[in-house]
Amino acid sequence: MIKDILNENEEITPNSKEITVLKEHFPSCFKNDGTFDIERFKGFLSDKITVTDEGYELKFLGKNYARLLASVDTTTVVVPNGEHNSKPENNNSENIYISGDNLDGLKHLLKSYSGKIKCIYIDPPYNTGTDGFVYNDNFNFTVDSLSEKLSMSEEQAERILDLTKRGSASHSAWLMFMYPRLALARDLLTDDGAIFISIDDNEQSNLKLICDDVFGEENFVATITNTNNPKGRSDDDFVATAHEYIIVYAKSIELLTWGGFEPTEKITRRYNKFDKDGNKYREIDLRKTGENDLREDRPNLFYYFYYNEKTGDFYPDYESYSKEGYVQIRPLRNDGREGNWRWELKTTQSRLSQLHPKFMPNRKIWGIMQMDYLEGRSLVKPTSSWTFKDVNSERGTEEFIKLGFDKRVFPKPKPIGTISRCVILGAEKDDIILDFFSGSATTAHAVMKLNAEDGGNRKFILVQLPEAVKEGSVAEKAGYKTIDQIGIDRIIKAANKIKDENPETVIDLGFKHFTLEEPTPNTLDKIEVFDPNENKLFADKTLLNEFGKPTILSTWLVRDGYGLTVEPEELDLSGYKGYFIDKHLYLIDTEIPNEAIEDIVVKYETEGSFNPENIVLFGYSFTWTEMEQLKINLKRLKDTEKNLNINFDVRY
Repeated sequence: MIKDILNENEEITPNSKEITVLKEHFPSCFKNDGTFDIERFKGFLSDKITVTDEGYELKFLGKNYARLLASVDTTTVVVPNGEHNSKPENNNSENIYISGDNLDGLKHLLKSYSGKIKCIYIDPPYNTGTDGFVYNDNFNFTVDSLSEKLSMSEEQAERILDLTKRGSASHSAWLMFMYPRLALARDLLTDDGAIFISIDDNEQSNLKLICDDVFGEENFVATITNTNNPKGRSDDDFVATAHEYIIVYAKSIELLTWGGFEPTEKITRRYNKFDKDGNKYREIDLRKTGENDLREDRPNLFYYFYYNEKTGDFYPDYESYSKEGYVQIRPLRNDGREGNWRWELKTTQSRLSQLHPKFMPNRKIWGIMQMDYLEGRSLVKPTSSWTFKDVNSERGTEEFIKLGFDKRVFPKPKPIGTISRCVILGAEKDDIILDFFSGSATTAHAVMKLNAEDGGNRKFILVQLPEAVKEGSVAEKAGYKTIDQIGIDRIIKAANKIKDENPETVIDLGFKHFTLEEPTPNTLDKIEVFDPNENKLFADKTLLNEFGKPTILSTWLVRDGYGLTVEPEELDLSGYKGYFIDKHLYLIDTEIPNEAIEDIVVKYETEGSFNPENIVLFGYSFTWTEMEQLKINLKRLKDTEKNLNINFDVRY
């Protein structure tokens, strides 16, 4: 488990991930000595894309270090909050809250949720100089080890380590902090997913560059100006800033699925007419306006309408002719020149019931009007400037207070409206929404509120560093020790409020809670000295006791792709407990009896639904003899009808 990861991390380099991808998809480009044949690689691409040596790239102090941080695996374990998770409202919940460093959280999530997150919203530190951002990490590289790993000079390595140790808030430090997190976040997105990032002027330009680097500049969607403070900040020197930004990138712009907003009251007021059935509609001129509105621009959009005022007969035709009792209607521009219609003739013929002729007295000509109905109206495409009342920062504070919080517990929580609008655009009703800078947990509140309003089944995953609140602060006096405790309480209070307002709702208002913890120095020392090749007579129980079985199981389940909300089946194997789910059987306890091993073999032979391909052992709990007995007994399954070739995965 941890020992395996520590050993693997020793071999990791900043480009390990990219090399793995290349070896998987272009194995013939690697020579016998391991070198990469770039010319052969270019040959693979030459008929598809143009290969160029020109261009520019983002460079900053610590970029390779940031890529290294994205590549090394986390040594934290996933500790479930058993008391919280077993409560009725949380027991079957698919929502997740993780207390821990988001870099570790993203690495755990990738093992189960890679390519499964439809929408990510984050509100990272803005690096304003007053928001408390300083860079720090717990990687214990020396100058020598880092210079060797990154193939750089000792001077460069020393400058990078200086950034990590002295709590820097420079632009380079901020970029080094954000880069690995965004790189991991990209891999979590579905192919049609998007990420929304709130930011202000301090790092907006740098964030755009770093996102171009991580997501590809072709996948840029928009920079939204979010007017969250209409009056402007009075303490600004020259211009009172009234907005911040939301930068949006797609995983793949070609595959992006995108929503829209419901029409506002300003729009719905235009639907001021009623048909004979009482349905509201508005009239829209069928004549095309704007560019290419002349007959010669789009000849196929020019045709005639014929209308008999007495009989009401009304039809379109390409031919021009005179017919007694009928008026001929053409798409005439204001300057008298012939224009064209918005619809082709075929469309007009199929939707003729939505059209009617109308005499326009000001122009003294007949026109054609479309009846555009409010019901079934398509969603409104968002503009790049948001001035909605529900994105106002004051609204976020009001919403926080309404839950029973003192506003000083968490200054300036994000408004629900800001995040709801991002979710509406970036996710559908059954999707997963991730926020790994979750703060006061507005994202969870927004997701639950949207589900209550439209019956959706969106799920949220939140990650928050358990950062200590300020000593003597209102938050501390209210009983909160860390920021994540505020977020957890906010979700519970919001869920209760939604339930009170919607007593019949059956949406998921619970969540599973997990904490990410590093092994203690004492545990690491025991892991370091443990020799798996030593043939011991007795298993070591101390490491099992220090980690705890629920922690080992949760860490393994997410590692093996099962996520954080599933419960494996507990098996009674002659008094020994095993844990079975799909393709895995987990054996964690010490002192496995021979009867338990025989029970496992019998289950394979007699139960059609029991076919785990992997038997995973907590290596510290087993002696060499016990492991050999397991392997020998299960080898005989190769000769049965199932013809199983079982993989033994011993984890340390």
